Amino acid sequence: MATGSMQNFWVFGYGSLMWRPGFSFLSKHVGKLYGYHRALCIYSYVHRGTPEKPGLVFGLDRGGSCTGIAFEVDGRLHDDVMAYLRAREQVTSVYQESHHHITLNDGRHISAVAYTVDRNHEQYAGVLSDEKRFQLVKHGVGQSGKNPDYILSTYAHLKELGLNDAPLARLVKHLHDDPSEQDQASSSSRPSLKE
Repeated sequence: MATGSMQNFWVFGYGSLMWRPGFSFLSKHVGKLYGYHRALCIYSYVHRGTPEKPGLVFGLDRGGSCTGIAFEVDGRLHDDVMAYLRAREQVTSVYQESHHHITLNDGRHISAVAYTVDRNHEQYAGVLSDEKRFQLVKHGVGQSGKNPDYILSTYAHLKELGLNDAPLARLVKHLHDDPSEQDQASSSSRPSLKE
């Protein structure tokens, strides 16, 4: 166990961190971050694709708001958890680590570590057409598995939270309607790492 700060701290998850945080936590709460929104805006070169055949994963992009999960973590685990998160989220430095104000569903306001997209990074995809998103996701495979599995797991967990993401719903429908993906998408929804 690391000997970091004794004060508990918070981590905000908006993609696979919501359903596979990978670290111990004391509590978790639905929370909203303002000023950024969840978007399929990052080409995945490692976890869900390769540089030659990139996949597509979520990032926090500027504008709007994002509902996700805020995890309260024991301060004694600070160094270990932050080392884990940096190894997971910053493998290609497309994400920027920073603290953001989160409003929890119970009305509390906290500051949490969150990972936003670096718009100047080569992996920033920006806004893509539905067809382009589908093609990237359909063919993306990386160290953590197939890109459709990541999309379907994230979609399922957003639905559990009562959240509707229209572009993501269209992508999921496209995946379900695609004959080449039907068996794979329905048989493998095990969560894994992010980008």
